Amino acid sequence: MKIEQVQWINGTWNPATYGKWQRAQLVLLFGAPALLRQRTPYQELKQAYPDAHILGCSTAGEIARAEVCDDSLVATAIHFEHTTLHCLRLKLTEGMRSQDAGEILAKNLDKKGLVHVFVISNGVRVNGSALVAGLTKYLPPHVTITGGLAGDGDRFQETLVLWESEPETKSIVVIGFYSNRLRIGCASLGGWDVFGPHRLITRSNENVLYELDNKPALSLYKTYLGEHAQGLPATGLLFPLYLLR
Repeated sequence: MKIEQVQWINGTWNPATYGKWQRAQLVLLFGAPALLRQRTPYQELKQAYPDAHILGCSTAGEIARAEVCDDSLVATAIHFEHTTLHCLRLKLTEGMRSQDAGEILAKNLDKKGLVHVFVISNGVRVNGSALVAGLTKYLPPHVTITGGLAGDGDRFQETLVLWESEPETKSIVVIGFYSNRLRIGCASLGGWDVFGPHRLITRSNENVLYELDNKPALSLYKTYLGEHAQGLPATGLLFPLYLLR
């Protein structure tokens, strides 16, 4: 596997010389919503990697090498030597449940040789846990899943999923990886510290929390945020709730 990464800043790709792996099968493109809608960055990537699927989404910050950036695009071209890909997109319809969407996508992926599924989803209409539950229901047990929900900075209004040429607001994209040599691992790490007493969830519906200790969850949450409560929902990114099972 060979990888090449470039970043779109101030109207140009950096570094300016890229496209070394012209036979790349996949380009993952992540970035600010406004930049993701621009045609020039996509067209230049397509010219550099003519045979690649170009997929990605809007973000709440981009990672380039060891840095986290805002208001940029980051493209990672990947050339696989012993892996083939199958990409699918599902357009969300009114009233479609997240688990149903996952089941539809999983059913339409060829299972022979499948070792991994990467998913990119709308970030404001989709319940990520339910989506994964739908995917795993119809995938073989050995198939791993990674991916995430599209972001919108701190606005929580509209997210974009890029499917080949057009960013869309109501889509989920999955990439199936087929290989007898590919091995994929994943991990996550957060930098928050826990504070405050343990509380019991007394009313919720799927991923929506209504009450803690029989008290309105939002009101209780705001008491801990103090002056930061004025910046909700954006400041909620800085003070996530810690869930114990």
